[in-house]
Amino acid sequence: MSADIKEFLADPQLLLNAVGEGVYGFDKEGKAVFVNPASELMTGWKADELLGKNIHQYHHHSHANGDHYPSDECNIYNTMRDGVERKITDEVFWRKDGSSFPVEYTSTPVYKAGELIGAVAVFRDVSQQRLAESNLRSALQKVQDLTEKLQAENSYLQDEINENWHGSGLEGNSPAFMAMLQQIKLVARTDSTVLILGENGTGKELVARNLHLLSQRKDTPLVKVNCAAFSASLLESELFGHEKGAFTGASERRKGRFELADKGTLFLDEIGELSPDAQTKLLRVLQEREFERVGGSKTIKVDIRIIAATNQDLLTMVEQGKFRMDLYYRLNVFPITMPTLRERIEDIPLLCHSIIRQLNQKLNKDIQGISKFSLNKLTSYHWPGNIRELQNILEREVILSTSRTLNIQQKFSNNQVSKQSAAKPLAEIEKAYIIEILNEQDWQIGGEQGAAKVLGLPDSTLRSRMKKLSIKRQR
Repeated sequence: MSADIKEFLADPQLLLNAVGEGVYGFDKEGKAVFVNPASELMTGWKADELLGKNIHQYHHHSHANGDHYPSDECNIYNTMRDGVERKITDEVFWRKDGSSFPVEYTSTPVYKAGELIGAVAVFRDVSQQRLAESNLRSALQKVQDLTEKLQAENSYLQDEINENWHGSGLEGNSPAFMAMLQQIKLVARTDSTVLILGENGTGKELVARNLHLLSQRKDTPLVKVNCAAFSASLLESELFGHEKGAFTGASERRKGRFELADKGTLFLDEIGELSPDAQTKLLRVLQEREFERVGGSKTIKVDIRIIAATNQDLLTMVEQGKFRMDLYYRLNVFPITMPTLRERIEDIPLLCHSIIRQLNQKLNKDIQGISKFSLNKLTSYHWPGNIRELQNILEREVILSTSRTLNIQQKFSNNQVSKQSAAKPLAEIEKAYIIEILNEQDWQIGGEQGAAKVLGLPDSTLRSRMKKLSIKRQR
C-alpha cells in the first residue's frame, strides 16, 4: 500500500470530503462541527456560515408545505438527545436561495468512551428519484385509466353485440319519412342536441345511430343508455360512474357512460324515465360539460354530443311537475318526430324486402319475396307496435316458411280496430297492445317465448312500461 493511500485512510476528514452525499457533524449542543463540500453544493450554505451554529434554522426550519418545523421536533437533534439512530425519507432541506429539495437522511449518534457526544447526519438530494417516481405513477395511472376505459368499452360493445336484432327502419319514400330524413341530414353534421320523439317501435335508436354516423364524431364512440332499464340510484352510477366504496357493492372504481362517450355521442333513450336527481345532474352536464362520479369529488370534464329519445310527451310532464322545464328546453334544441308506421303505410313493401333480406342472413333462409296477398294483409293492419312489430311478425313467419315466397299466416284484426283506436289516447292503445301480447304468451315476460322478445324490448323495459301503464295480470 502506498504512502498516499495510507495517509488518505488515516485522515477520516479526507474521506468525508470525497463522498457525494452531504455530511454534517454536530456536537451535543447541536452546533455544527463539520460540513463537507457535497453539503455546500446541495444547500448553497458554505461551511464557514454554518460551523459553530445551530443550523436547523438555516435549512430545516419548515416542512414541505411551509409549516414551521420546531427544532425540538427535529429528528437530527432528537438523535443528539436520546442516542437513537433515525432514517428519514419524507422531509425537505431549504437552500440558501429559499428553494427546497426533498431529502433522505440518517442521523447517527456519536459516542466517545461510552458517552454520547453528538451526531452525524448523512443526507442526499432525491429530487430526480421523486420526479422519476412521479412520472412512473402518472404513466401507470394513464395505463390504468386506458385499461379501465378499454374494458368498459369492450363490455359495452359486447352488450351491443348481444342485443336483440332490431332490423332496418330508416328506409322508405313516403312524404312523412322523407321529411324526417331531411331533418336528420340538416342537423347531423352539427353538435346540436337532438330530441327524438315517437312511439315505441318507430326506430328512434336507428335515427340516433345515423345522426352519429353522419356527424364529425363518426369515428368516436356512440354510447347508449336506456334510462328505463335502471333504478334511480343505479342510473346515476351508470351515467356518471362511481368510486370504490361509494355504495354497497361498489368494489372498484367504474367509469360511467358519460366518460365512455367523451369525444363521441351519448344516446339517452327513454329520457322521460330520469329521476329528479338525475335530471338535475344531467342539466349541469349539458350546461357545463362536467360532473363528479358517485362518491367522488374530482370534477371530470367531457366533450360529448347528446341525443335523447322518448315516447312520452315531455311538455305535459313539465306541466305536471315530473320533468324539469330548463332540462326540457336544453334537450329540445332540435326535435325530430318519428312518423308511426300507420302514417307511412306505403313504405311497408320496401321495409318488408329490407327486413326479409336481413332475416335470410340471420336465419340462414332463402326467402326471395313476399306475396301480394300478404302485403295487402300487412298494409291493412293498424300497427300499434310500429316497425318493431313488423320485424317480429316477419321473423316468426320466415322461421315457419318452407317456401321461397313468404305467405303471412298470422291473422290480423280488421280495419275497424284502427278506426276505433284512432280516437283513444296513445297510452291506452299501448296498454291494450301489451296486454294482448302478454295474453298470447301466457303472461311470460322474459325468455325466448316471452312477451318482451315478441315486442322487441329488454325485459326491464317491458316491466317498466307495465308498471307505468298499471298492467297487472287478473287472477
